[in-house]
Amino acid sequence: MPSVTVKLYSVLFKFFLKRKLQTLIESPNPKPYGVVSRPDETITSANPSFSEDGVATKDLHIDPLTSVSIRIFLPDSAIVAPKSLPDLRVRVPSGRGSKKVTVDGVYGGYLPEKNGRNCRKLPVILQFHGGGWVSGGNDTLANDVFCRRLAKLCDAVVVAVGYRLAPESRYPAAFEDGVKVLNWLGKQANLAEYNRSIVVGRVGGHGLSFGGADARRQIVDGFGTSMVEPWLAAHGDLSRCVLLGVSCGANIANYVSQYSVKAGKLLDPVRVVAQVLMYPFFIGSSPTRSEIKLSNSYLYDKFMSLLAWKLFLPEEEFNLDHPAANPLVPAGGVPLKYMPPTLTVVAEHDLMRDRAIAYSEALRKVNVDAPLLDYKDAIHEFATLEVLLKTPQSQACSEDIAIWAKKYISLRGYEFSY
Repeated sequence: MPSVTVKLYSVLFKFFLKRKLQTLIESPNPKPYGVVSRPDETITSANPSFSEDGVATKDLHIDPLTSVSIRIFLPDSAIVAPKSLPDLRVRVPSGRGSKKVTVDGVYGGYLPEKNGRNCRKLPVILQFHGGGWVSGGNDTLANDVFCRRLAKLCDAVVVAVGYRLAPESRYPAAFEDGVKVLNWLGKQANLAEYNRSIVVGRVGGHGLSFGGADARRQIVDGFGTSMVEPWLAAHGDLSRCVLLGVSCGANIANYVSQYSVKAGKLLDPVRVVAQVLMYPFFIGSSPTRSEIKLSNSYLYDKFMSLLAWKLFLPEEEFNLDHPAANPLVPAGGVPLKYMPPTLTVVAEHDLMRDRAIAYSEALRKVNVDAPLLDYKDAIHEFATLEVLLKTPQSQACSEDIAIWAKKYISLRGYEFSY
């Protein structure tokens, strides 16, 4: 059974969030300009310097018409120290493997020389946070810590999406935002190809460039949406892209995966090679065994889940078998056999577990690599909730995800699977 701390937190969480959700249901736009108040969450600022955990972050607002934003997490393993940098003050951390260099102060990003000898191309993980459609963000403390951990364990650039929330922006806004960011990544890759001459400064002839926005030459429009993002241009390998969603973010990730299958080569050079669905926020009109047995489960019970869906789906489209809610209802979408390899994470005390398990089984029946990780004594969001991030189970889950994902994003690959 979950610990006393988890039980107490769950009671308080449900008490305050239920009141908030009911308030939103009764008055979806209680404040001017259609902005609603949300549960208090700890927000973290981006830090473009490599911190103690070896990850630098930056925030970007990528769409001039909406509030869609991203936070990029760059591990210091992306920068490889040249053999000789006589005039550059560097700090070389100790550790195994190739020599890595971090720069004192802010890492401005750079475009490497054609041979790319001073940097490493890393896979890209596109991450969607949870929050029951109405809360959460890519800049919350919990999401920031989780994405930093993911970047280090997977040795990847993580792009966390700040999609629009309900009830101000109902379905399909969050799904459209996920697709928008995927297309933006493809645009970035193509812009980088045509703008390889971005150079901020050269040190000792090694082609390593840092800082100095005043010296950059870039393709820019009025809002910056056509600007080459240097971190992604230098370090992102979009032919190795993984989609990862947490709770309702898993629903978005699954939708974006379907879109990538439909788009095919139109997304080049972006290639979605796998997806990870962490305790997806699936539901349906016919209750499953877990939805009956765990109807009063921890954090999100049946009543709260229904409230969240009422706030997300438009009133005229409210249906628990809506394609956004139930992935196993035929809706003329992508046949399951074409879906990318899918890792599904479920928790023992999560009422949504059975529907996620059914989806994973359906993928395996059509020969999709779709393993299931089922964690004992765990609750919904056990690996991504702020109060549980330091638990051994949360750390183990992140490590398990990294082991599986590296089969598809490592250049060497792995010879085993779950």
